[in-house]
Amino acid sequence: MAQPGILERLEILADAAKYDASCASSGTQKRDSRGGRGVGSTEGMGICHAYAPDGRCISLLKLLLTNHCIFDCHYCVNRKSSNVRRAGFTPQEVVDLTLSFYKRNYIEGLFLSSGIVRSSNHTMEQLIEVARTLRETHDFRGYIHLKTIPEADPDLVAQAGLWADRVSINVELPTEAGLLRLAPDKDAGRIEGTMGNLSAAIVDAKDARKHYRKAPRFAPAGQSTQMIVGADGASDAQIVGKASTLYDRFGLRRVYYSAFSPIPDASAVLPLKRPPLLREHRLYQSDWLIRFYGFAPLEVQQATSADGMLPLDIDPKLAWALKFRENFPVDLNRAPREALLRVPGLGTKAVKALLAARRHRTLRLEDVARVTVSLKKLRPFIVTVDWRPTLLTDRSDLRAGLAAPPRQLELFG
Repeated sequence: MAQPGILERLEILADAAKYDASCASSGTQKRDSRGGRGVGSTEGMGICHAYAPDGRCISLLKLLLTNHCIFDCHYCVNRKSSNVRRAGFTPQEVVDLTLSFYKRNYIEGLFLSSGIVRSSNHTMEQLIEVARTLRETHDFRGYIHLKTIPEADPDLVAQAGLWADRVSINVELPTEAGLLRLAPDKDAGRIEGTMGNLSAAIVDAKDARKHYRKAPRFAPAGQSTQMIVGADGASDAQIVGKASTLYDRFGLRRVYYSAFSPIPDASAVLPLKRPPLLREHRLYQSDWLIRFYGFAPLEVQQATSADGMLPLDIDPKLAWALKFRENFPVDLNRAPREALLRVPGLGTKAVKALLAARRHRTLRLEDVARVTVSLKKLRPFIVTVDWRPTLLTDRSDLRAGLAAPPRQLELFG
């Protein structure tokens, strides 16, 4: 069978890469230039948006080297038994595409993953060849994120960090039992062992550069991973616990969550429906609580219900506050930063603004209104010079009153 043309392959392999959440779209308005109606397309085939280590939003060409795969993971649309259109690029074709997009200012970098073709080592060599050619032959200074293959030889995986800004390995599922059942070709111990090797190499490289300016860089943007949510029976409490362990053990920059999406010709062992998208969002909120709000993993897990699931009608911080009402109300004029960060409705920027303001004046309710979207969520949990809530504890209607449907998926203010 003849190989599809380059544009058809780009369409196939960019679409196949959309299931990897490690490079998430920023949600910009889609504009295209087809039919001569305009120039400057910011969204298109294979282009996604991610954030660089310095916080910049950058556009990346996101695609698979190939969607052929010798593995048969039940949840993967590209598994070997799946009936999908197959395609592949050579490393040089990916290099040419990247440079072409880059020179036209469509992208600022490359996000490259792949199905496993021939063998793990062969595929890893192909991925490295793309990054090496871009850096060494073309002096490419853009951002490169490589998905690495834990089944490949450790020396090959280590080479990826010499050419890429960020490396990542997907743990796929939160539990070993789930991975064994749904991805029999993968091994949890091998995955975490490879993550550990990458973590050690990143730390060693940073230490070397402190002493030797010309020491080689190694994945300066760190490593990340992804977990599929809802393909197995893991609870949110288990997922939060797993993510926390990964952060602690391997110093990850991010754990991404991807809600399971039913795929064509799905395996009979998979759920028939995808989990609510809001569940994925609640897990990201729980992740933020641990990383930026000073919550311990156990505290986030305490916000779950008896079945270990985070509530969908309210965010995890509010769920925790309602369970531990004895910690409230918080006096905004006296409480330390750690206590302010636990107030539902106050984000990190709002807390910073309130701490700065109270150095110069006594805070009133109107001061709080200037730094938050709505006072409704805040009122039962705060004290200001002109406000003190009443009947906070044991109000049966408090949760119902605060659980209004969100206008959009937000964090905490």
